[in-house]
Amino acid sequence: MYKIFIIEDDKALCENIKDGVAKWGFAVASIENFDNILEEFTIYKPHLVIMDINLPYFDGFYWCKKIRDVSKVPIIFLSSRDSNMDIIMAVNMGGDDFVTKPFSMDILLAKIQAILRRTYSYGEGKDHIIECRGSILNINNGTLTYNDKNIELTKNEFKILQLLMKNRGKIISRDRIMRVLWESEYFISENTLTVNVNRLRKKLEDIGLTDFILTKRSQGYMIP
Repeated sequence: MYKIFIIEDDKALCENIKDGVAKWGFAVASIENFDNILEEFTIYKPHLVIMDINLPYFDGFYWCKKIRDVSKVPIIFLSSRDSNMDIIMAVNMGGDDFVTKPFSMDILLAKIQAILRRTYSYGEGKDHIIECRGSILNINNGTLTYNDKNIELTKNEFKILQLLMKNRGKIISRDRIMRVLWESEYFISENTLTVNVNRLRKKLEDIGLTDFILTKRSQGYMIP
């Protein structure tokens, strides 16, 4: 599940955005302490930030730079200011999009979904994440996250899951999986692969991902 972090000091607008984002199945949190935004960002670890430009203490440009020092997470700026200079500043500071107030919630949601697709869906983005059926595979650290629960994967479990998630909807043969795991299908017991898949399924079930990997008899495995 993608996590959205809202940095907006207009409480009514912030709640409206939170409600709209949550209805689309995203996890969402908003800033509590405008004096130390970076700390809350680091603790929450969002996949996307929505940030106003006019904020208490320091403006959104300042905090965008601070976030960019530690993360490449997408940032959408919100502002009632729509001058070309503000838009240029937002882009130059590392912002990914700019939405002028007042705005349609449908437009904001469309921008959120488009940026998330570009950044994460194919696993080729800078953050090296693959999203599939609400779960997120982090290629950098070999963990899987689902509904705020994390599981550590063994090297083989990670390779199996990465291959299946990248090819969602396609049947991947047992021979192909074995070649990925051991660089050869020879001298490897069929039972060894079965054991690895069963252990992986048990870990997935423990965090609520039941029937995530399907067996196609005499063909292989797939994620539907």
